Amino acid sequence: MISTIVVVGGGQAGAQAVDTLRREGFAGRLLLICDEPALPYQRPPLSKKYLSGELTAERLPFRHRAFYDEHRIELKLGLRAVALDPRARRVDLDNGEALTYDRLLLCLGSTARRLTCAGADLAGLHYLRTVADVTLIRAAIKPGSRVAIIGGGYIGLETAATCRHMGCEVTVLELADRVMNRVVAPCVSEFFAQEHRAQGIHILCNMRVTRIEGAGRVERVICADGSETAADALIVGVGAMATTALASDAGLACDNGILVDEYCRTQDEAIFAAGDCTNHPSPRFGRRVRIESVDNAFEQAKTAALNLLDRKIAHDRVPWFWSDQFDSKLLIAGLSQDYDRQVLRGEPASRSFSVCYLKGRELIAVEAINHSKDYMAARKLIADRARMDLTKVADPNLALKEAVAEPA
Repeated sequence: MISTIVVVGGGQAGAQAVDTLRREGFAGRLLLICDEPALPYQRPPLSKKYLSGELTAERLPFRHRAFYDEHRIELKLGLRAVALDPRARRVDLDNGEALTYDRLLLCLGSTARRLTCAGADLAGLHYLRTVADVTLIRAAIKPGSRVAIIGGGYIGLETAATCRHMGCEVTVLELADRVMNRVVAPCVSEFFAQEHRAQGIHILCNMRVTRIEGAGRVERVICADGSETAADALIVGVGAMATTALASDAGLACDNGILVDEYCRTQDEAIFAAGDCTNHPSPRFGRRVRIESVDNAFEQAKTAALNLLDRKIAHDRVPWFWSDQFDSKLLIAGLSQDYDRQVLRGEPASRSFSVCYLKGRELIAVEAINHSKDYMAARKLIADRARMDLTKVADPNLALKEAVAEPA
């Protein structure tokens, strides 16, 4: 009999898991451990409307306190799980409390990758992962502030757009030869780089940061080519790493995330994991994946909750992602790795286009820029493992759903 379930992690996955467990009829003791003092909250707005002040703190939580009280969910806020003993089925917290469980769900999320260069410990250098991070950034900038951002990925560019909207002078320093180089096609990178430059943001690629300088706090960023970028505030967005220490220290297998099976279970039958911290098999894409996205955290947590209750449901969803930058929206469905053909639909100059990725003739991913119809069609086509007519795919005047190849 499952009488106690403990969920470690108060992000999207943890919040969704406890919600699903109660909705699915679990009536036992249910605990949610969160190392932040705030109620579990949305993170996507942090780099956008919450940073700008357009969204208040009251609107960030997934649920208000009354929800947790009404559903008898015990919140352990501001407490960190420091040790896990699978044999004793016990989680130790940093306040000395020990919690025993029948089933455990790890929703540990990911942590910001840190700079290691000289000067990385100076005041005025910020990462953007939590509400507390945003509070510090807000205090450091004002209209006219010179903001340097290291990293031209989603977080870096979204933060750059928001800081520019707030009246700051913004420079983005990207190590690669183009922004968002790991996640989008070159033409998509160029489109967004142009969008930012049109708003007055300086985008500098092929820039390797070698040190940060300043008298007690950040004043300038020095790159390998000798160039200097003045900064009143520095924001770093150079990727994230799965949070796995609690699991690995307990002997659970980890490799770019906590290793789980299609049922979100670790090698310990009583321990499951979901969200950014997991490395899970994808039957659809034929390999293991670790996915950092709100959608994956939400869906995998729902699946994990069902499996905690022995429902035996496999996690195999088409992943999707989004990014809002100025007035443009990037929507991505699927995973583009291992593609062998890339097809452009429409022209970037039109500000509404998409890029399709195919393996053989199967559609495996789509990047849609201000083109929600292609994105919505792609989610279903990828799920159906649709084989496409390449000539029709390339015709932007034809709906993507009409570009499916006729049966042989």
